[in-house]
Amino acid sequence: MRLHYTGTKSFHHPVVGDIEVGYETMPLPAEPGLVLTFYSPEPASPSADALALLANWAATNLAAAPSPAEPHA
Repeated sequence: MRLHYTGTKSFHHPVVGDIEVGYETMPLPAEPGLVLTFYSPEPASPSADALALLANWAATNLAAAPSPAEPHA
């Protein structure tokens, strides 16, 4: 298996459309075989705008959601 440490990924979201992000993968020395991958869009790009819109939408929906019932003692 070949691991790509940098590159771009494209995604399609049903609401905001196509999103392209760059990624960088780093191995975790303390856990051989595990890696950590960071994804980020180009600043001021349509992809950055789409991700900001999704973040705002998620935060709005989370704030409007009813909180779970407290467990009974």
